[in-house]
Amino acid sequence: MARRPLVMGNWKLNGSKAFTRELIAGLKSELKGVEDCDVAIAPPVMYLAEAESALAGSAIVLGAQNVDVNVQGAFTGDISTAMLKDFGAKYIIIGHSERRTYHKESDEFIAKKFAALKEAGLVPVLCIGESEAENEAGKTEEVCARQIDAVINALGVEAFNGAVIAYEPIWAIGTGKSATPAQAQAVHAFIRAHIAAKSQAVADQVIIQYGGSVNDANAAELFTQPDIDGALVGGASLKAPAFAAIVKAAAQAKA
Repeated sequence: MARRPLVMGNWKLNGSKAFTRELIAGLKSELKGVEDCDVAIAPPVMYLAEAESALAGSAIVLGAQNVDVNVQGAFTGDISTAMLKDFGAKYIIIGHSERRTYHKESDEFIAKKFAALKEAGLVPVLCIGESEAENEAGKTEEVCARQIDAVINALGVEAFNGAVIAYEPIWAIGTGKSATPAQAQAVHAFIRAHIAAKSQAVADQVIIQYGGSVNDANAAELFTQPDIDGALVGGASLKAPAFAAIVKAAAQAKA
């Protein structure tokens, strides 16, 4: 089956009210008439209201960079699925290596976030990927399998129906080093096969994005690979022309 690519911008800890309005205006203008690719942005939660209003009437979908497992109550500083839905957010990033590293989020905890999102009817964008040391030790597949299996063991393979996986080799995030298209494709093919061992139907439809120094120069070649279904874009998502070029490359490659 033909999977429709998804290109999502992760703004990380960047932006302001004015920046949010300007960037979205730029994206709306750059992406006029671009079809064959789903597009989402994940600004900091502080700016979801600003983004929701700026996105009105556009095909760009709102996302967020994190969610917590609690629905409501005495959980200072937490953000619930219901709050994200209230702003029209749909694609929610979980398990990003920055959260795993700086906030010590475990595979099991991330699986709980995945469950909370599925229960709320939101789309989890599960980030997985290995560190430079793990890559050099030949543990890429082992790490990716472990991070996926945390979800499968908790929720069953069907949880990946309508979900997104973002393979982000940690050594390539924000470093300017990107995996070669062939390297990335090999890991994406492994991820799909790992899920297919439990269910071919789930594996055929799951969107597997590549992330890790994706830019307007290397995107087109990445998207020609059969198992790369779009990208989770960091730094390049903060500039409308660069992000739009990545979206157009995905639309063209998969059309």
